[in-house]
Amino acid sequence: MKLFVRRTGGRIGLWGGLLAAALAAFAAGWLVPVRAPAGCKLNELTAAPDFSPFSPAAPVVAASDAGTPAAPSLPEKWVCLTFDDGPSKTTPEVLAALDAAGVHGTFFVVATGYNEKYLPLLTQAAAAGHQIALHSASHEYSDIYRSSAAYWKDITLLKERIAPYVDAENIRYLRFPGGSTNTVSRRYGGKGLMPQLKTEVEQRGWQWVDWNVCAEDAVGGHPSADTIYRNVVRETGEQTHCVVLMHDSATTRTTAEALPDIIRWYTDNGYTFLTVAETLPLG
Repeated sequence: MKLFVRRTGGRIGLWGGLLAAALAAFAAGWLVPVRAPAGCKLNELTAAPDFSPFSPAAPVVAASDAGTPAAPSLPEKWVCLTFDDGPSKTTPEVLAALDAAGVHGTFFVVATGYNEKYLPLLTQAAAAGHQIALHSASHEYSDIYRSSAAYWKDITLLKERIAPYVDAENIRYLRFPGGSTNTVSRRYGGKGLMPQLKTEVEQRGWQWVDWNVCAEDAVGGHPSADTIYRNVVRETGEQTHCVVLMHDSATTRTTAEALPDIIRWYTDNGYTFLTVAETLPLG
């Protein structure tokens, strides 16, 4: 897989190549959940991206197009550790593992009502230097992907719910539930919805973020810490610019257990740990 850079109005956008391994029941259409299962393997959530508007990433230190400010100089090898679906009862363990290693992560958070009592942990995470980004208030595909208006209503609600704990008004990074190329959204909002939402995010001067390494920590069967570690190493392969998708939910406790080994492996292989905002600063 390759990491892709997108230029939109002088901004650089991050595109993660997504995995495409289908589960038979979904391919056959036997299971149609309202809330999409977490993970990286479901075909509807990891459809093959349309690369036509993208080009393979050039070295980030290269000069930009004429008339566009040069991109910031970044290390030759870097990795962003990103966590979806928190905060939760697992968050303190994730934060402890990151803080022990002196590494900052990026948290794409939810505020579903079920995790309301954990939202104060966002203050702790932000104070420690971790990036807080937007994911969804409800994470219910049937709700958020009905229309553009429904999606932005969900984002507005998410910002309202996390505002007591972080500077929500100035958060401009988000991750679409299911990723920017999911096809499950077509069931509710039609084929043109995701392209429309991506355009609207960019028009706001915001940044949507995918991934190109998946820990597969939220798939069925509750994978062990060792399995999660091996998944990350395998998915990274020879890539030098990595955005790793992990989860920070109540059901992914082994992710925190795997983090020390994951961090050690990236360190031993010469990667610098960055937040998403550090790799893609917005003007």
